[in-house]
Amino acid sequence: MRPKLMATMIVAAMLPALSHAGEPRVMSDEDAVLHTISTMTDAFARGDIEQVMATYVSPASVVAAPGQVVTGEQAMRAMFADFIAAGVNFTYGDHEVIVSGDTALHLMAWEAPSPDGTMRALSVAVLTRQPEGGWKMVIDHPFGDSVLD
Repeated sequence: MRPKLMATMIVAAMLPALSHAGEPRVMSDEDAVLHTISTMTDAFARGDIEQVMATYVSPASVVAAPGQVVTGEQAMRAMFADFIAAGVNFTYGDHEVIVSGDTALHLMAWEAPSPDGTMRALSVAVLTRQPEGGWKMVIDHPFGDSVLD
C-alpha cells in the first residue's frame, strides 16, 4: 500500500477519537450501571467495605441467603464483613442491563467455591439514578434464581 494512502486511512480512523480529545466521555446509562457493579465487586474482592457500601442507597436491601433479607447500613456492613472474613471468592459471568428512566435492572451470573462444591446463581439488582447522574443499588439479590429450585 502506498504510504500516503496508508497515512490517510490512519488519520481517518482516528478522527472520531481526535474530535473528542479533551472532552469528558459521557457514559451511557448501561455503562454507568456496570461501573457501579464493577466498583462494588472490585471493592468486595479487596475487602473494602466502605467502597462496597458507597454503591448502595440508604436504606438498601441485600439478600444474604435465599429467604434472608438484610436491610440497613449496620446489618449490611456486618453481612459483608462476614462474607469477606469467610474468604468468599466470586467469579462473575456476563452482564445484562435494562434501563427505564431512573431505574435499572442488572442481571449477572456468578459462581463461587463452597464446601459442597461450586455454588452458581443469578444476581438480580435494582439500581436508581442519583442526582449527580451515577447509579446506586436499592435491592441486591445475589440468589435471584432461587425461586426456580
